[in-house]
Amino acid sequence: MGNDRRRQFGLYLAGLRRSTGKSQRQLASLLCVLSGTQSITRNEVSRWERGGRVPDSWLPFLAAGLTVPEAQLRQAVTYVRGDRLAQLPGATATLAQLLPSGDPLAPLAARTGRRIGTDTVHGLAGRVHGLRLADDVLAGGDLIAPAFRELTAAVALYRESSFTGEVGRALLVQIGELGQITGWIASDAGCLEDAERAYRLGISAARQAGDGPLVANLAGSLAYQWANTGREGEAVDMAQAAVDEAGEDAPGQTRALFLDRVAWAHTKAGRPQAQAAMRALGEAHEALTDEGGAEAPQWAYWVSREELEVMDARVFTELHRPLRAVPLLTEVLGRYDATHARELALYRSWLAIALADANEPEQAAAEAQRVIDLSGDLTSDRTASRTRAVLERLRPFEDVPEVRTVLAEHGHLLLGA
Repeated sequence: MGNDRRRQFGLYLAGLRRSTGKSQRQLASLLCVLSGTQSITRNEVSRWERGGRVPDSWLPFLAAGLTVPEAQLRQAVTYVRGDRLAQLPGATATLAQLLPSGDPLAPLAARTGRRIGTDTVHGLAGRVHGLRLADDVLAGGDLIAPAFRELTAAVALYRESSFTGEVGRALLVQIGELGQITGWIASDAGCLEDAERAYRLGISAARQAGDGPLVANLAGSLAYQWANTGREGEAVDMAQAAVDEAGEDAPGQTRALFLDRVAWAHTKAGRPQAQAAMRALGEAHEALTDEGGAEAPQWAYWVSREELEVMDARVFTELHRPLRAVPLLTEVLGRYDATHARELALYRSWLAIALADANEPEQAAAEAQRVIDLSGDLTSDRTASRTRAVLERLRPFEDVPEVRTVLAEHGHLLLGA
């Protein structure tokens, strides 16, 4: 059974649960009532939704609890088991399936669609930014379907419609921006191949539009994914290429973002590149304070001193410098927007590891519990991965009562890798 299919099944199951308005704990309690047992806990539901286990024997009760036909759930399990002809009910087709073969941005031989103008592009731009804002508070598994729909619809609009050169360029910019946010969402959902396809499509569109900073944002996003998935050497090259693509005249807010991604790529590449990471962090802060140059594009709205400090702390944590990481993360988290649950979970995961590195296992265990509480209902592969990293880091402290309690209750999450 492939990890990708199990992960997709988990996202599918989580979506069904959310559609009923139930939390993982509420669904677990309902399943206990329906089955007449007390053997299902929130942790077990979480394990199903993370792709760690397929609930074969619980399908009749799940069908009743989620108010879906049992046959639909069994079809989903058939898909997970590797039947090449089976499909996940209601699942989003991958980007490779949705986009046309060949160059997806090549116009049709004869444009037969309607003529579009700036109003159409402005409407698309509003929906693109809406996806970005939704990503601030929702996880990838919740947004991947609407993101794919918007991206494929935008590509179809470009291929089939007629428009002026100016409108065509503006449409390509929006396709590029959609490629970036769709890639980011797909990566958060654990669909890495689809994410890379979306990023590359966006790069192609942004290049054709002549938008250097947007090309750099897409390339930097891809570099970030590579840095976190074992392709650190390629990530360093791609992240630096993004900075070069943007150029020195790019808005300071965007250059700060691109330099932060350079710093992260160097950090993930290991200690030999630690000094390069530190230099890039310093350059990112300098860029953010640069008030000259062009105005930053709308997609850079979230880049701030606070976010740069988070990256500083993440780099310090990865480089095992907890005395620098802990104060930064503690200060930032004390004033962070509570509605951004995924980011809070991610940032607290680095705080937990930094505290463990500082030989403060009791505080690290408390932060680990906060990470688990925040991420339990999130359909985010990033938070699942970070939860596993935190639990793994706590293992050397199993003799500490607080750590032992966390590992006893949540150690099963380590099996969801």
